Amino acid sequence: MTSHKQFILSLEGVSKSFDGFKAINDLNFYMDEGELRVIIGPNGAGKSTMLDIITGRTRPDKGKVEFGANTDLTELNEYEINRLGIGRKFQTPSVYIDHTVFENILLSLQGSRSVWSTIFSRVTASQRERIHEVLKTIGLTDRATWKAGALSHGQKQWLEIGMLLAQNPKLLLVDEPAAGMTDEETAKTGELLMSLAGKHSIIVIEHDMVFVRQIARTVSVLHQGSLLCEGTVDQVQSDERVIEVYLGRKKKAQ
Repeated sequence: MTSHKQFILSLEGVSKSFDGFKAINDLNFYMDEGELRVIIGPNGAGKSTMLDIITGRTRPDKGKVEFGANTDLTELNEYEINRLGIGRKFQTPSVYIDHTVFENILLSLQGSRSVWSTIFSRVTASQRERIHEVLKTIGLTDRATWKAGALSHGQKQWLEIGMLLAQNPKLLLVDEPAAGMTDEETAKTGELLMSLAGKHSIIVIEHDMVFVRQIARTVSVLHQGSLLCEGTVDQVQSDERVIEVYLGRKKKAQ
């Protein structure tokens, strides 16, 4: 292995309008392989639209979105992008509440097979080993036989992260993971995401600045669909433009 880092993701000159509203406006964004990047910005800044464009849910009006060396994501559909190793976790956890935690991970391993055939087929030794590895990573080994519906909100979020990990993604997109969590759950979520960085590249969209401070090395600030600035948490929080459009506005509202 060489020490040379290539961008795992780059967006260049990306724009997207909805009914005349520019959700993304000439956005340039670059991310190193193995990096954990946090994106913040006020509501309407374009954060979710950016993730929609990366995952193929939305096509940009113009611009280039590259994954790895030379894969243009704008040419692919959602299914193809997912198969490349890009996994997305939405804000609300979507787990199979009537299946056990173990079965939820198993279903994710299987990919395109039906729920019915997966649950009733024999679990191989290698599958079982992988599932237990994921359960250990997300801290739910002792909940393996629980129905997912019985988990706390935070545990459901970890399970969904585990379901993504079961697919061994290269890039994880995680939307507001700390929303609705207790302080303890939030801290554990931060530890989980930090433990995954390096093995995976991770983009986290978040509003909770305590959580951002816990996990972030580099923070990107979006505003009106463009990149306003990037830097450490301290650099971003002391940037006059950020204080004006985001942090300051929040303080005034309190």
